[in-house]
Amino acid sequence: MNKIVLGRTGAEVPTISLGTWSYGGVSSNSNMPVGWGGQSDQDSIDALKSAHSKGITHWDTADVYGNGRSETIIGSMWNDLPRNDIFLATKVGWDKGPHKMFYHPDHMKNNMERSLKNLKTDCVDLMYLHHCNFGNQEEMFDDALEIVKRFQEEGKTRFIGLSDWFSPKIMTFIDRVNPDVVQPYRNVMDDTYKSSGLKKWIESNNVGICFFSPIKHGLLTGKYDKPPVFEKGDFRTSIPDFQSADVIAKMKENRSRLEERFSNHSNPLMRGLVDSLLSDAPTGCVLLGQRNVEQVEAAALLGDALAKEDADWVKNLY
Repeated sequence: MNKIVLGRTGAEVPTISLGTWSYGGVSSNSNMPVGWGGQSDQDSIDALKSAHSKGITHWDTADVYGNGRSETIIGSMWNDLPRNDIFLATKVGWDKGPHKMFYHPDHMKNNMERSLKNLKTDCVDLMYLHHCNFGNQEEMFDDALEIVKRFQEEGKTRFIGLSDWFSPKIMTFIDRVNPDVVQPYRNVMDDTYKSSGLKKWIESNNVGICFFSPIKHGLLTGKYDKPPVFEKGDFRTSIPDFQSADVIAKMKENRSRLEERFSNHSNPLMRGLVDSLLSDAPTGCVLLGQRNVEQVEAAALLGDALAKEDADWVKNLY
């Protein structure tokens, strides 16, 4: 597995890293579906063991994934795997608890402590502010930043990260947070990494970058013949593109074109979708969901950045 240095953190991580959102199973938060259907704990455990054996040693989770279920599964691994082998990231902020606002200071403190207990570790490598919804007047921002920095001062996280679905929103807060690592939503269909100014900021400040949802929750794989039906509590029920017959058909067409273009690779589809995101991110990795051993084995064959010409060709398809 290829590795990069995650910017100024100095940490070496694999270019294809492991996203464990699905390990939380189906769940809801603030009356919103935030989980994934069809995931068993045993598949998650087997995938983690396989990932370690393949050199996929950067694992990303969050307190809200299954209300701690994903973190707890990861924390159960240290009897079989050395904790120090894993660059471990989690997040705080999506769980409001009993409060009306995200990032209530007391709830942040509780959940950060809970994350350490779930993960069975004294210190995580990276703690993200999970999103940039700090209130209509940014009234929760100062407290949120102060608390996560205190967590760092206390030796409970090595580095601080900033994440959001929208890169322009990240740019509103990035100078004030000055994160060590940024985690934006990015795939070849939804890509504002450069146009938002985030790419330039990352390069100017030598900051690590980790792209999440690189295959748009599986939609870009072209594996669906018709709009799918997901379980209640599955996040994908809230994505309109999954219910568009036209989008589904386009994804199947693009799949065929990718398979033809990269036919010399063992996984031409994923080679095009995932490795294209590495072509302009020398301090970056892709957080790819790997729900079972089969998906880990497929992920382990990826991670070589596409040439710019090939990457541009892929992005133009979408």
